Amino acid sequence: MRRLALLTTFMMLLPVGSAFGDEEPDAGRQRVAEEIDKLQEPMYNPFIERYMLDELKQLRVDLSNQRADLIQQVVDREISSIDRGVTYATNTVTYFFYLIAAVSSILVLLGWNSIRDIKEKMSHLADEEVGKLVNAYEVRLRGIEKQLTQKTQHIDANREEIERTQELHSLWLRANLEHTPANKIAIYDQILLMKPEDCEALAYKADVVLELGEPQWAVNLCQQALAIDSDNANAFYQLACAHTTLHHYDDAVHFLGEALRRAESYRDAVMEDPALFPLHDLPAFRELLGQPLAEEPKGDNS
Repeated sequence: MRRLALLTTFMMLLPVGSAFGDEEPDAGRQRVAEEIDKLQEPMYNPFIERYMLDELKQLRVDLSNQRADLIQQVVDREISSIDRGVTYATNTVTYFFYLIAAVSSILVLLGWNSIRDIKEKMSHLADEEVGKLVNAYEVRLRGIEKQLTQKTQHIDANREEIERTQELHSLWLRANLEHTPANKIAIYDQILLMKPEDCEALAYKADVVLELGEPQWAVNLCQQALAIDSDNANAFYQLACAHTTLHHYDDAVHFLGEALRRAESYRDAVMEDPALFPLHDLPAFRELLGQPLAEEPKGDNS
């Protein structure tokens, strides 16, 4: 796992156009693997970790700024469209008023009505039309304002979630680099304080608790993790280790089988984990791993 992490980090830090980047993908990966095998010390450090976290944060900030710019452009276009509509409506009303004034003059000349009456009627009609247009655009403006408010709230929520995710990622990195069980438990408690339903944090905390010789505490933590996610393979595996420490071997084999049914990757770790050594000679354990059962010694017939 550590070699795979080194390989991934090296490929992420490889500059564009380098000697490895110009080769075929398989050949490039082979060259990277050879270079990593030659390393005498880890090629990553907290500065590179901090650089990667800052780059991720800057990418999220740029994405938020791009969304804000897009919303601003949409709003500007809507306002421009409204301005054109209002200008068109004003010009239409003006030309209509001129037409009515000309017709009114003709009517007055013909003696049908006075200019004052015609003017009052035309003013009333013009006010009604303008009022309708103003009300329609006010409704549209309120809709745009509501959408902008929702978008702003969404952006704020995304920014808070990004910051929370970055903080959780930083805590997980600290936990992986920490060697003291008590400090690891403190870090996992911080993760659970921020995300109470993180079943992985509960399972890893159970693993550290087992190192401190508290198997019953580990069992409680695993049961909490399984209450959140009933298919969590890591919780079943840690539960098997805890029951092995408590000398509940039947329960340990049962939970180990549940872990292997959900994740075959634990099959290799089972034989190397010191916590599970007491199970190696059990028939149920060998049957679970598909190993041949040990033959009973034959009696002496002489």
